[in-house]
Amino acid sequence: MTAAPAMERSEGTDALAPLASALFAELRRLGGDGVGITRDSYGPGEDAAIAHVAEVARAEGIEVGFDAARNLVLSLPGEAPGPYVLCGSHLDSVPQGGNYDGAAGVVAGLLCLVAMRRAGVRPPRPVRVIGLRGEESAWFGKAYMGSSALFGLLTPDDLAAAHRRSGRSLGECMRDCGAAVDRIAAGERLLDPAEVAAYLELHIEQGPVMVARDLRTAVVTGIRGNIRHKRIVCRGEAGHSGAVPRWLRRDAVFAVAELLSRLDEHWRALLERGLDLVVTCGIIATNPDEHAISRIPGEVGFSFEVRSQSRDTLEAFYHLMRTECAGIAAQRKVEFAFDRRVDSPPARMDEAWVRRLVDLSGRLGLPTETVPSGAGHDAAVFANAGIPSAMVFVRNDNGSHNPREAMEMADFMAATGLLYRALLEPA
Repeated sequence: MTAAPAMERSEGTDALAPLASALFAELRRLGGDGVGITRDSYGPGEDAAIAHVAEVARAEGIEVGFDAARNLVLSLPGEAPGPYVLCGSHLDSVPQGGNYDGAAGVVAGLLCLVAMRRAGVRPPRPVRVIGLRGEESAWFGKAYMGSSALFGLLTPDDLAAAHRRSGRSLGECMRDCGAAVDRIAAGERLLDPAEVAAYLELHIEQGPVMVARDLRTAVVTGIRGNIRHKRIVCRGEAGHSGAVPRWLRRDAVFAVAELLSRLDEHWRALLERGLDLVVTCGIIATNPDEHAISRIPGEVGFSFEVRSQSRDTLEAFYHLMRTECAGIAAQRKVEFAFDRRVDSPPARMDEAWVRRLVDLSGRLGLPTETVPSGAGHDAAVFANAGIPSAMVFVRNDNGSHNPREAMEMADFMAATGLLYRALLEPA
């Protein structure tokens, strides 16, 4: 292969649109659950996606391997030594999710390698494409599992976390997939950050901003971190709905409702002060084995999540939530029990890479806009490990984490062309 010229044209990926469409179609078939797409982290759905991407890569003459966390790793044959640029994303999904969340970044990386292989060119730095496992927190209550394992960041509590359906631990599921669980449990670094010159991730935007602003692509400036509790339980006392007056009630539902109302008011006030913040209670339920129309609910379970690009804002709002719980518990004679707090720190994208991608976007006739990411991504793990990291977003109708994700193939190919150009131009 010859070295790539500095202005290698991005059209090298344009001819691969049929391959991209075929890849997405087969991933949809493999992951289809009758409603949307389900590719469970460190499970059969994710396994099937990885196996298919690996099969296509081998057919195109791309070398296929796996790291010690069992993430898929693709590279050009005869790759030169030296720090490499790593690009990719994840291959799992939420239950009944969409086909493009995560998978778009892996497919885009593979297309770049295929284009280089077919054109007989070498990038200035070696390129590896990674199909990360376990990015979604929906399965074990922990996000970024495959990438965190690379940097020794999975704790014993993380590895003991139970799968939402099977109840098996993350460690067991990782071992079944071939991951080096003993090394991971010991906190060993499976990847030396010095070996990675940069980490690039293409991803669909998971909100409505780019569609509303008519942006086909955008460059990401930063990623929100979060603090979560998978389950908080408010315990009061069950009773007859007609026999217990308000002043003697210990109603768990009204206690949780008051908590959420207070948090919503705090959220609104903080937004008015210009702080970056989103708050979500995605799961809330009384016990179906005992709840009834005529029964005062004695127990409510709910989840909690707060996200921000500021660590200080995250901690301040979390402290506010715990303070409100204590106050409501005293007033309503209930108690709040918390499971393990799970943190994902925010991350800033590398400023030099952001400028470079914005400049390349302009030269390719793409939007030169930048946006923050409200959703979390593996890029945050790489950035916080000290690796220069950057992201390209592709617009996507109907949001994400639902079956109605609707990325246009023309937008995807334009973003893939931007990624290809970035990989081929000298730094």
